[in-house]
Amino acid sequence: MRIYLPVTLSGLRRAVAAGAVGAESTVAFAVTPTLREWYAEGDLEELEYAALTEAARASLRLLADDDGPPRRVVLAADVADGAVSPAPARGKAAVRLAGPVPLSQIVSAHVDDADAEGDVRAAVSALDAAERGDPDARFAVDAVEDHELLWYAAQEIPSLSRL
Repeated sequence: MRIYLPVTLSGLRRAVAAGAVGAESTVAFAVTPTLREWYAEGDLEELEYAALTEAARASLRLLADDDGPPRRVVLAADVADGAVSPAPARGKAAVRLAGPVPLSQIVSAHVDDADAEGDVRAAVSALDAAERGDPDARFAVDAVEDHELLWYAAQEIPSLSRL
């Protein structure tokens, strides 16, 4: 099963140092039965993009408590189906990890370009107000999705961790 783990650049550095990312009960995102039901018309690629987008949004929340560069980071990993369990209270694509994911299972990284930093910073500042329903704050959070995450191969992760 392909999962998408939201992290930050600081979290990526810690993962590279530890050789793994996440821990038991860490929330990740995947193509779940609930997501398939909700997105009935989509093919697998569209469903995976929806899960990746949810992980990128979760990365914003992590950035609120991070002092690193304001860039969303999502790691894609292939894990056994038993390595996750559904977490529907956290979203249609949310799953909980049974334990850490070794870096050897990471297949790619998806990271904002430096050009996105201003919009990411604005989205992080607006998160709480957006969750309370403020339309201007919601616009700021949604606007960051105009920035496509850049794709990096797994072997590039050590270099990314030095950003």
